[in-house]
Amino acid sequence: MIQGTGSGVGKSIMCAALCRIFFQDGVRVAPFKTQNMSLNSCVTRDGREMARSQVVQAEAAGIEPVVEMNPILLKPHSETGCQVIVKGKVIGDYSAVEYGRYQHDIWASVEESYRSLSNRYDVIVIEGAGSPAEVNLKDRDIVNMRTAQMADAPVLLVADIDRGGVFASLVGTVELLDPPERKRIKGFIINKFRGDVSLLAPGLDFLAARTGTPVLGVVPYYRDVHIQEEDGMALGEQGTRAWTGTTGPSIKHRHDIDIAVVHLPHIANFTDFDPFAAEPGVQVRYISSPAEVDGADVLILPGSKSTIADLHWLRSSGLETAIKDYAADQGMVVGICGGYQMLGFKISDSLGVDGSPSTAEGIGLLPIETEMAPLKQTLQVVGRPLASSFWESTHEVKGYEIHLGRTERHRDVGAAFQIATGAGERREDGAIAAGIRVWGSYLHGLFESDGFRKSFLDGMRRRKGVGQSAAASYEQLKQEGFDRLADIVRQSLDMEKIYELIR
Repeated sequence: MIQGTGSGVGKSIMCAALCRIFFQDGVRVAPFKTQNMSLNSCVTRDGREMARSQVVQAEAAGIEPVVEMNPILLKPHSETGCQVIVKGKVIGDYSAVEYGRYQHDIWASVEESYRSLSNRYDVIVIEGAGSPAEVNLKDRDIVNMRTAQMADAPVLLVADIDRGGVFASLVGTVELLDPPERKRIKGFIINKFRGDVSLLAPGLDFLAARTGTPVLGVVPYYRDVHIQEEDGMALGEQGTRAWTGTTGPSIKHRHDIDIAVVHLPHIANFTDFDPFAAEPGVQVRYISSPAEVDGADVLILPGSKSTIADLHWLRSSGLETAIKDYAADQGMVVGICGGYQMLGFKISDSLGVDGSPSTAEGIGLLPIETEMAPLKQTLQVVGRPLASSFWESTHEVKGYEIHLGRTERHRDVGAAFQIATGAGERREDGAIAAGIRVWGSYLHGLFESDGFRKSFLDGMRRRKGVGQSAAASYEQLKQEGFDRLADIVRQSLDMEKIYELIR
């Protein structure tokens, strides 16, 4: 099990790296995380919802993701409340206090999920959450030491040295644990180190002497690995993302296409746009003010966990007016899922599915209207884009839907895609505005389809008079990223000791 001294120290990425290393070594391996709090989620083949981070780890392990890898998913919709999803299905909305009383009742689902995986795989790589030493929450923490005890798993504790205070955070975490919990920690991993590792030697010796626990590796800080991030914390660090070759996204200033994604307060599934950052000459930036719209070749409204609340934020921040002005100047505006709903004329929520019962006027760029409904739509789809000047209509697209609400197009409005579900249902999705360059869709993961992504980008390149580029294989880039990550971590950790701990 990988635990951490806090959030964002690299637990998720470390688990993905170990999954890939074990996979490369011929071990049947699967990821597991008891409970994940994230607005980045995905839909499995059987229409169940789970956290994106365990999907990424499953991809690193070379297996198909299943909800047993993440039996509990929490999707926050306010400062104090969240939607609770157990084994891929919504069971309700809870305040933090209510869920604290309830979570022990769903422990049976956690044990059942873990047993299911352990019966099928040789090794389970378990991810913790936050810190195991949150003393005010320890009586209700089911993700860290309670899970380690259930699985009888040795624990490796990760700390981020780039934040500073790495020795204090490691020693402090250990000191705040109960004696049986301390015994479970078999090694430390120091993450994101810049410089000469030999300079750390006195500190590593101190840690071993003070805690009796060895440091099993120091992982360098890197920018050249393309791995999808777990949650919105990454958006505060990544700034402007662009592709610089076959090794990963990094900061750069020269680009042909500039894509601006609105950083909504409740942004969800921002990994939808990672494939753009993997394209040569394409920059993806996240914006939160009207002035940042300037210079964009396409403006994207992403998914949201609280659509009406984020629509009100667009209005109060001045971004709604900026988006309308941008569209009037023939700038391209795209809405995905919640962003698609916002671009319409009206969003009605008579049942209070998205908060308090209300009706909100939309941005008004797409002639559509949305009625919120309590039943969440979660399914994988395949399809083709319908004829449009924005792209060629010959490329298959794959994606998935995760949304509340039903959207109706006005009679004279064309759809964007023709799709089919695994259950044999065929229908149209999305809408394309007439006279302006605005369209929207419910399909997450849409831009991972290489042919469609290239066609969409080349349409913008033709408009700007810049050359077209060869289509990148996003799947190949992801696999190269996993291998590169595994190489870095394998060279940094004492893998012989880790295998010994597993045995």
